[in-house]
Amino acid sequence: MSKKNKDRLHLGKINYLLLLLATILLAVGYFIMSFNEIVISPVILAVVYVIVIPFALLYQPKKR
Repeated sequence: MSKKNKDRLHLGKINYLLLLLATILLAVGYFIMSFNEIVISPVILAVVYVIVIPFALLYQPKKR
């Protein structure tokens, strides 16, 4: 496998940290949902799926 195919997403350390944050927030959202809290958990899940995950995948740090 060539290096080009191996690193085609070009994800850096910040991207992986944001994806980790998204995973933690998803777990928290589903955990809160298990207590029948139907106001805050859908908001958390929607924010994570619509904002945090796409941002984590698309974010590219500025080059110096």
